[in-house]
Amino acid sequence: MRILIVEDQPKMASFIKKGLVAQGYMVDISETGMGAESMTVETEYDLVVLDVNLPDQNGMDTARHLRRDGFRRPILMLTALATTKDKIHGLDAGADDYLTKPFEFEELLAQIGRA
Repeated sequence: MRILIVEDQPKMASFIKKGLVAQGYMVDISETGMGAESMTVETEYDLVVLDVNLPDQNGMDTARHLRRDGFRRPILMLTALATTKDKIHGLDAGADDYLTKPFEFEELLAQIGRA
């Protein structure tokens, strides 16, 4: 399974990538939403793990753009925005699931296993 992590915090992105690679996943990282959009055109990903607070555009917009452009694989929002309203916005934007930070890595693995 090939996964795209969209996360602008290098330590967080590295932590997630290291853990997923140890589980046998192939992982790429984008620090921006627009970069993620380009990468999904160039590479076939099985899953996108998407932060909401990105430097160039909101992750909700990135999810909408991915869906508009034909990305049909699962999108998992992984963000510190934790209210019910935030979760509903994420799901309405095209996410298939929503996990809040801080999180247990085992929970992320379980969510990925469902994808």
